[in-house]
Amino acid sequence: MADTIFALATPAGRSGVAVVRVSGPDAVSISDKICRIPDAGSFRLSKLRDQSGAVVDQALVLRFAKGRSFTGEDVVEFQCHGSLAVISKLTALLRELGCRDADPGEFTRRALENSALSLVEVEALADLIDAETEQQHAQAIRAFSGSLRSEIDDLAQSLRHAIALLEATIDFADEDVPVDVKPEVRERLNTVKTRLSVLDKSAASAHRVREGFKVAILGAPNVGKSTLINFIAGEDIAITSDIAGTTRDVVKVRVDLDGFLVEFADTAGLRETTDVVESIGIERAQSYARSADLRVFLQDGSGDAVPEIIGASDVVLSAKRDDGSDGGISGKTGAGVESLLALVKDRLATDQVGDTALIRERQAEGVRSALRSVDSAIDGIARDALEELIVADLYAARQSLDFVLGRLGVEDVLDDIFSSFCIGK
Repeated sequence: MADTIFALATPAGRSGVAVVRVSGPDAVSISDKICRIPDAGSFRLSKLRDQSGAVVDQALVLRFAKGRSFTGEDVVEFQCHGSLAVISKLTALLRELGCRDADPGEFTRRALENSALSLVEVEALADLIDAETEQQHAQAIRAFSGSLRSEIDDLAQSLRHAIALLEATIDFADEDVPVDVKPEVRERLNTVKTRLSVLDKSAASAHRVREGFKVAILGAPNVGKSTLINFIAGEDIAITSDIAGTTRDVVKVRVDLDGFLVEFADTAGLRETTDVVESIGIERAQSYARSADLRVFLQDGSGDAVPEIIGASDVVLSAKRDDGSDGGISGKTGAGVESLLALVKDRLATDQVGDTALIRERQAEGVRSALRSVDSAIDGIARDALEELIVADLYAARQSLDFVLGRLGVEDVLDDIFSSFCIGK
């Protein structure tokens, strides 16, 4: 039997109200020794008393029945005054009565174990707690709503139907089966493949929303990269100097750009050099640029060639144009900066994700694995392979989808996931 656990669900310290949450098989019986608890699904204002009968506090007490709570267990929640003394007395009392302090994320882990949440919803909850921008919040809310879980469940149901059709053919292999089920199975699998492909493509966009859209600012030494990133940041985060090669490392600033998280990076000036330290900085600049979603190359007008790393979708601007002439840009006056930010926003606006986006790489790996198995099954049908081989591919695809939802093969990732949660969640 699981332990009964408790935790302070609000930040530690003095506050107007503190919330202490209790969950587990003895949550009701233990809480009943502290106060008059309400009926399941209701709340009441009650005096909290210690084992001697002395009043500890007066609190709003809520009770959630097993199967209808966040954890899926019996839950009692005390909303008491946020006095350090009250919190200390109440938590000490709960320990005396047999409750155990919850581990980080243990409430949410129990929700997963009791099927109150799927793993994709657990990950969405973690993102919701960590959300810094409007778009991160919106993406986490969409994922937490259960739409991705429903989509994966529906795809799994389609695979189950395809398996049933093929297994019926296998079961009646010695009889004259009047219907060839492979055309129907192929049509169903083609639909599944299309939907899995849409999910797979959503992963990159969702990752950019969650981790930030990366913009690398490149150019020759002394072209104004550091001045530009200081203007974007609104503070001096990068050293500026007339001495060429001042920037030796990648200097990053994260900006909330109309609800999107964007990481701008100042990089070492690109040039041939014999300086060992500067060479390392240039290598880091090129490495960051390759991983960036957008590269902005600043030209100083001296005919410096555009490096090969700059692609057709990247931006080339004339630097140190204090008046913004010829579409140039200046970190000194801010000329052209709004146009650059507008371009980044336009790029992000065309990269929106739907309600069923894959928000973690783990989810994307599961979907890609399922997609490979479905592709193999479709190829098997085209080659008129044995039904048993096709069914094996479809079972593998289903297992991959179970992995996405946390129903199979995720034990090794759970500790990492829940370690990011606070104690009271």
